[in-house]
Amino acid sequence: MSTNLYRLAGVIEAPIISEKSTINAEKNKCFAFKIHRSATKKQVKASVELMFKVEVDSVRVLNVSGKKKKVGRSFGTRSDWKKAYVKLKSGYDIEFTFA
Repeated sequence: MSTNLYRLAGVIEAPIISEKSTINAEKNKCFAFKIHRSATKKQVKASVELMFKVEVDSVRVLNVSGKKKKVGRSFGTRSDWKKAYVKLKSGYDIEFTFA
């Protein structure tokens, strides 16, 4: 396996499993993923196609700001992170099964 494939495998950090993302996946075949901060749309598309053996229709990427939290007497912020919404072409689906 080339280093490019290893780099693509590290683009997606985790799927986002929430009520909103589950409903969106069932209705629109649009899945949400937490991705690496420096990832681009092309890298996300290639990574999803490589890992799940599906064809991607479109990718939307957004930056999520970390929340401000109080830690003791001072205030701190959680880390910023990046999210991607991946829409699949018709006829394809991703199944997340948990044991």
